[in-house]
Amino acid sequence: MFIVTRSPAGFRNVSFVYSGDLSSFFLWCLFILSLVQNNVITGVYPASPSSWLFVVIAILATMYTRSDPSMGLIAKIQEHLPVSDSLSIQCRTVVSAVLFSTLLWFSLIFTMRLCLKQLLSYHGWMFEQHGKVSNTTKIWAAMVRIFSGRQPLLYSYQGSLPNLPVPTVKDTVKRYLESARPLMSDSEYERMTTLAKEFESSLGNRLQWYLKLKAMWASNYVSDWWEEYVYLRGRGPLMVNSNYYGMDFLYVTPTPIQAARAGNTLHACLLYRRKLNREEIKPVILNVPLCAAQCERIFNTTRIPGEETDSLIHWQDSEYVAVFHRGRYFRLWLYHAGRMLSPREIEQQIQRIMDDPSPPVPGEAKLAALTAGDRIPWAQARKEFFSSGVNKRSLDCIEKAAFFVALDDDEQGMRGDDPAGNLDRYAKSLLHGKCYDRWFDKSFTVVVYKNGKNGLNAEHSWADAPIMAHVWEYVMTTDSFQLGYTEEGHCKGDVASSLPPPTRLTWDIPAECQERIERSLAVAQALADDVDFHVLPIQEFGKGAIKKCKISPDAFIQIGLQLAYYRNRGTFSLTYEASMTRLFREGRTETVRSCTSESCAFIRALEGGESKEVCRRLFRTAAEKHQHLYKMAMTGGGIDRHLFCLYLVSKYLGEESPFLKEVLSETWNLSTSQTPLQQVELFDFVNHPEYTTCGGGFGPVADDGYGVSYIIIGENMINLHISCKHSCPQTVSTFFHYQFPETTEKGKIETSKLIDKINVKTCQQHAKTS
Repeated sequence: MFIVTRSPAGFRNVSFVYSGDLSSFFLWCLFILSLVQNNVITGVYPASPSSWLFVVIAILATMYTRSDPSMGLIAKIQEHLPVSDSLSIQCRTVVSAVLFSTLLWFSLIFTMRLCLKQLLSYHGWMFEQHGKVSNTTKIWAAMVRIFSGRQPLLYSYQGSLPNLPVPTVKDTVKRYLESARPLMSDSEYERMTTLAKEFESSLGNRLQWYLKLKAMWASNYVSDWWEEYVYLRGRGPLMVNSNYYGMDFLYVTPTPIQAARAGNTLHACLLYRRKLNREEIKPVILNVPLCAAQCERIFNTTRIPGEETDSLIHWQDSEYVAVFHRGRYFRLWLYHAGRMLSPREIEQQIQRIMDDPSPPVPGEAKLAALTAGDRIPWAQARKEFFSSGVNKRSLDCIEKAAFFVALDDDEQGMRGDDPAGNLDRYAKSLLHGKCYDRWFDKSFTVVVYKNGKNGLNAEHSWADAPIMAHVWEYVMTTDSFQLGYTEEGHCKGDVASSLPPPTRLTWDIPAECQERIERSLAVAQALADDVDFHVLPIQEFGKGAIKKCKISPDAFIQIGLQLAYYRNRGTFSLTYEASMTRLFREGRTETVRSCTSESCAFIRALEGGESKEVCRRLFRTAAEKHQHLYKMAMTGGGIDRHLFCLYLVSKYLGEESPFLKEVLSETWNLSTSQTPLQQVELFDFVNHPEYTTCGGGFGPVADDGYGVSYIIIGENMINLHISCKHSCPQTVSTFFHYQFPETTEKGKIETSKLIDKINVKTCQQHAKTS
C-alpha cells in the first residue's frame, strides 16, 4: 500500500509498502507515473513543461546572433563548470546556456505565480452590482486570464491561492456588536459593549499578535485548529451531531434491483476516484479558482477514535470496499487482474453477499454501534479488544477500505400512500439508520436500500458538504445517464467467470466487548429516537420567481427562515449560515450571522401590518445586508473564525477573557446551510425534470433549536431538510412546512402577500399561477 500526503508547495509525497500482489504492483506503477506527470504539470503551473524548451531555444537563438541576453551570467556559469576533455568549448557554452535558461524559466514561473497570487487576492469584483462592472475589475479579469495558464489540473492553482487574511480586532469587534444588537436588550447590549471595548483595548491586541505570527507560517490560520477542536476533539457521538447525509433522486429510482443499483453506484464512485487520482476533475471556478485541498481525503479515509482527540488517516491505494449486510461484514474487491470491475461484475459480487446464508457471529451484528456512540468508550474498546489478532485484521480491513457500503433491508423513498412521511423516514434512515448499520467513522458510507433507492452518510471532519456533494452529483448522473440498466433492471456489461467471491470478515468479540457495544447502542438509539425530521420540497416556486424580484435567492430563503422562526417562537434567534472560504488556500467555512437588525425590522413591519411600500423597502435593505455579510464572510471578513482563533490563543496563554468566553458560549438555535448544485451541466431539468436531486441535511445543533439545510434546484424548486428534537416542546420540524412560502394553500396566500409587498409585477403573476 502507499500513503499520500501533500506538501506545502502542493506536491504529493508517496510512501509505498509493496504488498506482494503483482496486479497491485502494476497499478501502483501506473499511479506513480501519473503522479509524477501531474506533479510536474502542477509544479510549473501556470507555465507548461513545454515552455521550458521554448525558453531554451530562444536563449540559444539569441546567442547565435552574437548577443548575450544573460548579461554575462552564461559566461559565469561556464567558468564554474567542471573541466572535461570530452566537452568542447562550444558544448560547455550550450550547457551553460541550458542551465541559465532553466533558471530563467523557474524565475518566470515564480514571478507568474506571485502575480497570480496577488491578482487572486482582489475581491472587489464580488461587491459590485450585477451588470455594473468597474474598469478596475475589467482590467483585473484580463490580467487573471493572462497569468492563469491553460488547461489546469485539479490542484494546479493551489500554490497560487492567497492565504486567509487576519482581520483587525477593531473590525471584528465592531461587526460582532452589530450582529448582537437585535438579539439583546438595551442593558445586555450596553454590558456586552463594555466587555468588547475592554477586550479590544487590552488583551485583544496581544492575542492578535500571536495570531498574526501563526498566519505568517501556516497555510491557513484557521483550518487546522478548526478541524482539531471543532471536530476531532469532540467527545460526543458523530451520528446526528456531526455526520450529514445526501439523498437519491427525489422522484426516480433507476432500478428496483438492489444489487444492480449498488453495482452502478460503486462503479461510478470508482470512476470519480480515478479522475481524482489523475487530477482530471476540473477546478471549481467562481470567477477565481476555489481551493481543492479537501478533495485529497474523499476516498480511503477513516477517523480513528482517541481518548482525548481523534485522528484522520488517509490511504491512497485501497482496491476494495467494506460491505455490511444483515449483520455481517465482507471485503469486496473492486479490481481484478489489474482492471476495474464492470458494473455487472460488481452487481454479481453484491448478489453473492446477499445470497450468503451465514449468520453473524456474537457481537458482530451491532458492532458499528461503537462508531455511533460516545468517542471515549469506542477508543477504549478499540484499544482493548481490536488491537491484535483477528479483530485487528478485520477492523483494519474496514478502516483501509475505499469507503463503506451498507446494504439495507428496508425500502425508502418518496412513495406509497404517505409520500411526505416516507420521505421524512428516508432522511432519518440516512442520518442514523438503525445506529449499527453505518460505519460512521469512514469518510462516507454508501447506503443502498432493498427497493433500489440509495444515499450516503458522510463524516464531517475531513471536508465540508460541497466536496461530498460534488462526488454524489457525479455518481447519480453517471449511474443513470451514462452507465444505465438493461430492460430487466440489471447492470450492463459482461461478467468474468474467474472472479473470486467476496471475503467474509471474521471476528472474536468477547462478552465484555458485547456489553460495551450495547451501551454505545443505547446512547446512539436515544439520540436517534429524539430526532424530529422533515423534508420539504417546494415546487413551482424557486429561483426563477425570486430573481424576477431582483433579490438574492439565498437572502430570500434566509429571511423566510427568520420569519418562520419568529412565528414559531415569538422572538429572534442567533442564526448560523455556513459560507465557504475556499477563495483562500485550505479554506473551509465561515459563519454568516443571518439575523440582522435589518431582517428583524422587516419581519416586525410585516407582522405588524405595515404598508407594502414600507415592507418592500425594509425587505430589500435586509436582503442587501445579508448579501454583504455573505460576501464579507467569503472574502475573509467574517467574525466567528477570528474570534474562535483568538479564544484558542487565550487558552494557550492561560489568559481569561470574559468577552471571548461569552461569545463562544452563544447558542445557535437556528443553524442553516445551503449546498448549491455545482455541476448543473450534468442535469437536464427541462427535458428530464423527474431526475431532480433532493440534496441532503444534518441534525440539530442545539437541543432547543433547528437545523435547516436547503438546495435550490433549477428555476422552480427549493428542497429544505429541517431537523429538531422531540424532547424540546418548543420545536417541531413540520412547523416550517406551514410557514414557508408555497407549501400549502395558506402558504401560497402568504407568498402572494409577501411578493405583493416586494411589489414586482412579474412576480405577482407568477404567484397567482403557481
